Amino acid sequence: MSRAVETLMEILDLETLERNLFRGTSPKSGWQRVFGGQVIGQALIAAQRTVQADRNVHSLHCYFMRPGDPETPIIYEVDRIRDGGSFTTRRVVAIQHGQAIFSLSCSFQIREAGLEHFMEMGQVTPPEDLPGTAELVEKFGEQVPENIRNYWKRDRPVELRPVDLTHYVSNRKLDPRQQVWFRATGELPDNDAIQAAILAYASDMTLLDTSLFAHGRAVFDPAIQVASLDHAIWFHRSARMQDWHLYLQDSPNSSGARGFNRGSIYTRDGVLVASVAQEGLIRLRSEDPPAGHKG
Repeated sequence: MSRAVETLMEILDLETLERNLFRGTSPKSGWQRVFGGQVIGQALIAAQRTVQADRNVHSLHCYFMRPGDPETPIIYEVDRIRDGGSFTTRRVVAIQHGQAIFSLSCSFQIREAGLEHFMEMGQVTPPEDLPGTAELVEKFGEQVPENIRNYWKRDRPVELRPVDLTHYVSNRKLDPRQQVWFRATGELPDNDAIQAAILAYASDMTLLDTSLFAHGRAVFDPAIQVASLDHAIWFHRSARMQDWHLYLQDSPNSSGARGFNRGSIYTRDGVLVASVAQEGLIRLRSEDPPAGHKG
């Protein structure tokens, strides 16, 4: 297990403070705010701790309300909304400095057999034929801004391999679609709750950037303020995140200083395991916000 994966497993192992009350910490990564995928993953673990083990998450919907402070622990308060015969519903609020920074609603279900179908993945370049991060730095390091180069160099718990690198090495306006292979950089427990939390963590990576393809911009652009606003995941089947998965993404719309993005996550052999939707802030910093705006 890589050190980055060990750190991720540590931050997902929340401290139990009281019934329905948990505490999580953030890694010392140098980021000015907590990564959104971390808060989703931790909140999902907090909810799962209050649910019977035979019930797995099948959907979650969440809102980011304030930037998380990586220097301060996050308190997760779970509301046990409903325990039904087949479904369980939970709501989680993440709190820092006495204020809610994030909320999540999620639903769990016992395993049931039923009708099955899914949209096919299509033909995609396999991950072995794509450059890893070390190769990206060596091949394109001088062509990309320093912040992108540093991002590629960072030791991360999830490895990313974009199928097309045009967006990262140019400012061309592109079709707002992308394909990214990803996997954990080390072995993980054979545990559905942990695997779902790590899928949730990874689902916040690269997705918002898709809405900027059509404009020749990127999330690293200092002239743009970007942040996740809301996020939803539907878990269709179990995943094993130490294996390669393909993240198909598109952005049907951007307007009102927001970008809307969708994603489909497939296993290596083309089975759909999750669907994702997200809207994020993509505000041009040169444009003043409306009077009275508090965002």
